[in-house]
Amino acid sequence: MGKGLEEVVQKFPKAYPDRFVTFTEPWWERINEPGYSQFQADQIARAHEAGARGLKILKTLGLYLRERISEGPLVKVDDRRFDPMWEACGSLNMPVAIHVSDPEAFFLPIDRFNERFEELNEHPDWSFYRGDFPSNAEILEARNRVLARHPKTQFIMLHVGNNAENLTYVAECIDRFPNMHVEIAARIGELGRQLRSARKFFDKYQDRIMFGTDASPNGKDTPQQLFNDQMYEIYFRFLETEDEYFDYAPSRLPPQGRWRIYGLGLPDGILKKVYYENAARLLQINLSPVS
Repeated sequence: MGKGLEEVVQKFPKAYPDRFVTFTEPWWERINEPGYSQFQADQIARAHEAGARGLKILKTLGLYLRERISEGPLVKVDDRRFDPMWEACGSLNMPVAIHVSDPEAFFLPIDRFNERFEELNEHPDWSFYRGDFPSNAEILEARNRVLARHPKTQFIMLHVGNNAENLTYVAECIDRFPNMHVEIAARIGELGRQLRSARKFFDKYQDRIMFGTDASPNGKDTPQQLFNDQMYEIYFRFLETEDEYFDYAPSRLPPQGRWRIYGLGLPDGILKKVYYENAARLLQINLSPVS
């Protein structure tokens, strides 16, 4: 928000209006100031006026944000102080892209029984097993209470609702909340190893699923690495072909776990919805060709 948002809007959406849309983030460091709730809601309105098209919530909320910023108890996802912010997004038709948890394995002991042992052993700071962290289930249920309280606000649950390992649960949530959508970034490794369930999931919820990538195969976040052919080829292969038992991130195995995936072979109608039509509808992007 503020000057940083204005600079990003000038650099990308205003310079390339048909190529970028910008999301804003909350002003977390002011959470304990008097009148924060209304201040944050007002900031959403100002961000919208500046050109923001949505709100992005990182797992700062739920896993890192504390009452005294760096100490004190964790702030819960469904904290009432954020209600005016969610409502402001709904009134301004700004979707909320929300990521408040991580894979279930990140909440389990880092031992030989953890299917992501190698990943967590390399990145122990990604583990939320010890300390005062809530369980994955507790975080997701708190998130669901937010959806229930704000039915007019559209929520995009990043990373397949942070529960791609359990599509039955994600499906139950989508059925319960008409304002819930999901995107698939960095979760084709999970989706592609449960071929039958994933194929049925895409069939049933084809109007509620969006494409996303999150990062490049080698984990670098430079523009050159983020937008490379190899990364997109893997996603396209997963979504469009019926190939069997292939690497989901061949340049850095094991990125998540030692398994391979299968292609879904989605028909063109579903692919168009996942690739762009669903996102265009939520973000109110005109897909009509320019004359």
